[in-house]
Parts: sequence; structure tokens; C-alpha cells
Amino acid sequence: MVDITSKKNTLRTAIAQALVEVSSEETIMAIKTNSVPKGDVFAMSKAAGLLGVKNTPLVLPDCHPLPIEYTGVDYEIEGNEIKVLVTVKTIYKTGVEVEAMHGASVVALNMYDMLKPIDKGIEIKCVKLLHKSGGKSDINNVP
Repeated sequence: MVDITSKKNTLRTAIAQALVEVSSEETIMAIKTNSVPKGDVFAMSKAAGLLGVKNTPLVLPDCHPLPIEYTGVDYEIEGNEIKVLVTVKTIYKTGVEVEAMHGASVVALNMYDMLKPIDKGIEIKCVKLLHKSGGKSDINNVP
């Protein structure tokens, strides 16, 4: 891992997205009406995303374990596409971009797993960093 001992603690924030595209309006309705056989897709996927964020250093060997101060998981539905937004905050010496992207990826994978019995045409698309602040550089790609 990179030596971060000389860095200062600052508020670090990152927002990442993943897009989950389903193949039919029926799948969206099943999510909205909580009639997916495996359960509440949004609640279960949020829980999976929280675990993904917290466990990023266990999966990616160069990531520092760090104190996660906040994780938010939000969803936006447009047509047959679900935008997953994961916000992560910490006060630490290194950023949380990878944690946010990992969380968004895990949310999307959990959604895929829960929806695959009712929809064989699911695609996970466009996992990316939308916003980063704190530290040396800020990134703001939010449209």
C-alpha cells in the first residue's frame, strides 16, 4: 500500500453510480410493488452495498482500511433503467472513491441476483465516479 502517514485527515466524499437496465416494465413494476420472489430488491441491495463499502479493503489489496463515517444508497428509476447512487464520506487521510464504486457495483450485482429469476435480460452498465471532494483534487462529473 502507498504510505499515507504524512497526509492530513480531511473530510473526503465520493459519489459513484451504477446503472441496472432491466428488459421489461414488468420487472420495474415487480420491484415497485415488492413482488420479486427473492424479496425487497431496494432494501436488500442497500444492505449489500453497505457491506461492499465496508469490506472494500478485503477485496482490493491496495485499499487502506479506513473509518467510514457515512454511506448512502439511493435509486432513481427512468423507464427500464435504475440508477444506483452510492455516497461515501470519511474524515481520513485517503479518499473513498473506490469504496463508493465498489459499493455501487455490489448493489448492482445484488439487484441482478435478485431479479434474474424473473428477467433474463438484465444488464449492469456504467459504473463510474461522479463526484470526489477532499484531499488534493476534486472531481465533479455530476450532470
